[in-house]
Amino acid sequence: MSRLLIQGGRTVAGTHPVSGNKNAVLPMIAATLLTQEPVTLRNVPEISDVVSMLDAAKTFGAKVVRDLAAGTVTLSTPKLKTAKISAELASKIRTSFLFAGPLLARAGRASLPPPGGDAIGHRRLDTHFAGFKALGAKAVAGRKTLRFKGELKGARILLDEASVTATENILMAAVLAKGRTEIYNAASEPHIVDLANMLVSMGAKIEGAGTNRIRVEGVESLKGCEARVGCDYIEAGSYIAAAAVTGGELTLTGIDPEPFEVLAGAFRRFGVTWTISVTERTLKYVPKKRLKMRYDLGDAIPSVADGPWPAFPSDLMSILIVLATQTRGTCLFFEKMFESRLYFVDSLRQMGAKIVQCDPHRVVVTGPSQLYAGTFSSPDIRAGISLVIAALAAKGASTILNAEVVDRGYGAVERHLSALGAGIERGK
Repeated sequence: MSRLLIQGGRTVAGTHPVSGNKNAVLPMIAATLLTQEPVTLRNVPEISDVVSMLDAAKTFGAKVVRDLAAGTVTLSTPKLKTAKISAELASKIRTSFLFAGPLLARAGRASLPPPGGDAIGHRRLDTHFAGFKALGAKAVAGRKTLRFKGELKGARILLDEASVTATENILMAAVLAKGRTEIYNAASEPHIVDLANMLVSMGAKIEGAGTNRIRVEGVESLKGCEARVGCDYIEAGSYIAAAAVTGGELTLTGIDPEPFEVLAGAFRRFGVTWTISVTERTLKYVPKKRLKMRYDLGDAIPSVADGPWPAFPSDLMSILIVLATQTRGTCLFFEKMFESRLYFVDSLRQMGAKIVQCDPHRVVVTGPSQLYAGTFSSPDIRAGISLVIAALAAKGASTILNAEVVDRGYGAVERHLSALGAGIERGK
């Protein structure tokens, strides 16, 4: 178990290159199994979840060549060795289940254990099952193994929830299914668009990605391609928050402007605004003298709630809660999607934050509060980086245990934050 040692009270400022999107690259790795030809992914982030996903791809027969310096990965799977994955690999990463769609499409079968991942709440697989069954697959859900088998045919599919991973899995299965598939109530996050663009480059026929209705005309086979992973706007939001709570000026490079339209409204409530250069693909945040909550009309206490895109993303809720502890005013946070996401606020309270937890889904935060250092354990990726950000703003030296959880979504976080002036190092 590794740990992060953080000396609070130092300003985080400078220029940070934004990594490739974790939530895009993982399904894109899975999608490489759909073709016998090589696929090269660019702007691949240096995170441990990528390593786990590549290890899983290797078990199916993929040959992997990775260039860390160039940020590229090339996968080639001329022949599938198996349509199964070990329980050990599946337990490391929830998106291992995204191999189900490509395996079913290419081999006509898939056998996977229930996936692992962060314990932020119940994340059902029913939508995946319903989609595969609609495409003609037989599905059996055992306690230790989930099995799918059958020849896929196009279908009209209404998802019972706008699940990101279910949309991705069904989309990857549908591109090689016979006939036309229409997916209604589809998720529309930017990483869905990244995946769809990659599949189109491979020869798939897809319309409507980025909307709640995706249309797919099945093709007989797919070819290799090169595809770029979009920027990780969750990482970007995390670094913006780190600069804001420590009073630093920050420039982010390598961004894709569109996702920040969704983030801007929520950050603006806390006095955090930025400017974007579309041509240079940069974002610049200049701090104000004081972070101050912007109340609703009639001086009503504002609220921030998450939801399916283009609502505010759940992955940034923990980060904004830390930002609220350093902002003058009161805000209600309503985490609608995951019942365990907010449990980490106990650690923030121990640091001195003024937080009332109303129930598993809602907390009220009043700031600003002087935070004090301590020793805390990272329960999941986003709570982990949130505790790191809180420690950067705290008085004294903090220790964040279980730091390898943060590594799953943030590459070399200590190196990047140190380059921005933070007092942070890795320990064992």
